Order: sequence, then structure tokens, then C-alpha cells
Amino acid sequence: MMGIEVNVWGVLLATVSSMVVGSLWYMPAAFGKQWMKLTGVNMEKMRKSQQPAAMAWVYGSVFMASLVMAYVLAATAFLATRFTHDSYLQDTLMLALWLWLGFTAGRLYVHDTFEGRRKKLTILNSAHELVTVLVMALILGWLHP
Repeated sequence: MMGIEVNVWGVLLATVSSMVVGSLWYMPAAFGKQWMKLTGVNMEKMRKSQQPAAMAWVYGSVFMASLVMAYVLAATAFLATRFTHDSYLQDTLMLALWLWLGFTAGRLYVHDTFEGRRKKLTILNSAHELVTVLVMALILGWLHP
């Protein structure tokens, strides 16, 4: 039986990268103002009303979700490379693109459509997820097991 191999440091770095991409993507100088306008979120109001423990929970849970995402991408890339015998980096990038398209972008579209969210918000969030998963894939592809 074949075991799945992942580079733990690659998974951790990919996890951190998702937090960095999110911070840069949603900062006011990038897409943050547009996101706040489309969602009706007021960051100043949220910062003032959030307790430190609640914010720790938010960031901790987001970190854990990103950790799971990075691990699943790394494990799936390991399996894909064993099947295709191609470059680990190439397989990881292609896998990230297809998984984003088939799962993330598709599900965001379905939920946002039924929730009546604006298409601009769906595009903004989907693009963020694409950049996130591609950066993760680059890191995991370079730091393969």
C-alpha cells in the first residue's frame, strides 16, 4: 500500500501564504474598499466591536481551514504526480487550477447566485481564491516531498 507523502514545511508555508494573499488582496489599497462596498462590511465598526478572543477564534479557524486546504492540495498533487509522472510543480499548478474551477469557483457562483449577491463580489472572491490556490501550488510544487 502506498502512503501519501507531503512536505510538512511546504504545507505550513502554503498555509501562511494564504493568509498573506488574503491580507494583501483585501487591504484598502487593493480590493478591500470594493469588497466592503459590495458586502456592506464596515471594518472599523467590526474592529471596535470584536473582542480579542473572538478575533483570535476567527484568525485561528481561518488558519486551520487554510492548513486543511494546503494539505489536501499537497496530498492530491502527490497522487496526481504518481499517476501522470509529470513535473510535480506542473501537476500541482494544474491540479490547483482544476480544483479551483470545479469546486471553489463553481460553488461560490451557485451560493452567490441563490443568495442574490452581486456578480462583482463573486468575481472578486473567486479571483482571490484562484490567486490563493495558485500561490499555494507554487510553494507546494517547489517544496515537494
